[in-house]
Amino acid sequence: MRSLLLIICLASNALASNYEPTWASSVPKRVIQHTNPSGASLVKAVEALKPGDKLEISSGTYSVERMWDLLVSGTADAPIWIVVAKDAQVIITRPDDQQNVLNVGQGGPVKFLCLRGIEFTGGSHGVRLGQCSDVWFDQCHIHHTGQVCLSANSADTRRLYLTRNHIHHGAGHGEGMYLGANNGDHIMSESVIALNHIHDCRGDQGDGIEVKQGSWGNLIAENHVHDTNYPCITVYGTAGKPVNIIERNLCYRSGDHVMQVQGEAIVRNNVLISSEGSGFASTDHQGKTTRLQVVHNTIVNTGHAFSGGSWNDREGMILANNILYSRDKNALHFANGSAGVVIKGNVILGSGAHHGSARGRGLEDLPGVSWNGERHDAKPAADAPLNQADASFLLPADFHGQPRTQNTSGAIAP
Repeated sequence: MRSLLLIICLASNALASNYEPTWASSVPKRVIQHTNPSGASLVKAVEALKPGDKLEISSGTYSVERMWDLLVSGTADAPIWIVVAKDAQVIITRPDDQQNVLNVGQGGPVKFLCLRGIEFTGGSHGVRLGQCSDVWFDQCHIHHTGQVCLSANSADTRRLYLTRNHIHHGAGHGEGMYLGANNGDHIMSESVIALNHIHDCRGDQGDGIEVKQGSWGNLIAENHVHDTNYPCITVYGTAGKPVNIIERNLCYRSGDHVMQVQGEAIVRNNVLISSEGSGFASTDHQGKTTRLQVVHNTIVNTGHAFSGGSWNDREGMILANNILYSRDKNALHFANGSAGVVIKGNVILGSGAHHGSARGRGLEDLPGVSWNGERHDAKPAADAPLNQADASFLLPADFHGQPRTQNTSGAIAP
């Protein structure tokens, strides 16, 4: 629990208002103390909750032997809260990996529910969210599971709030978060995935955060994701629905690409460092690449910094005001051409076509960064030649939320 609290403090002392549900400040009508240390007793206590109840769980390791599907719901005015008691450490597990540790809404809809501060370990999936809307999963610790740590891929979900969680060491496919299903069979919409620390996703695949095709209108912000087999963050397209926003994430050390985004997204103010593939990659996958803006990111990689395999002659493609540094390959790699792409205000280092971009000096411009991602403070040096941003795409704030007072390219203002 100590490591989880440390991550929470490092990430944020308080949630920004746009990361919270509208009902976050609701006051419970009744507070129930749960002190019985058995898993069966905990399940019974949870199943008895009514709208407006808050269940505070005392310290203990609660092993649940049967399949547990949490089906209680609150209302917008009276949500249900399931939290750890003050200074408590609550671990929920099970004796084998034949079932998930916790299912929410597999057998029916669940709404206006918050789970906070609980540790989940073992089982198949750590937590699997089914027919959920307005469900807040906050400050939890999910680790060493038999499959993906947290999934929402078995039903459509809406207005999920997945915030300040510490997630690591899933097995099987090994994703930290698997959100939505292949080919849009199930979608996640209007949700917030923010301030999570996700790492050591070393399964057969192992994305840190994966948002599948058709999921739309989601905010993926201020996550710290590293040491993954597949991309730290993978986001597909929205199938014509409102775009996803991917901003202020710190991602490094991927066995694939650091970040991969198919399209229909705004990707801004991210720091992406060190992969065996490209720093940022985008290509057709279960849908066409279109309407993709990549603006004010800092991308540092030994391989390609940016790779747009399907950007040629596509609608709404913008690559502006980024730092794109490659040690050994191309700063800008358009395998199939770049017709119609707006390329403005970038500072680059590497081989290949420059596309009118300014040249950087190397990592002396970013003295807190190393090519292998061991160092990942991307604040520019005071004398770095980065004042190249195009005013048309200048963002008012940077990676840290600080105002930009200069036309500096990249994620972090000097």
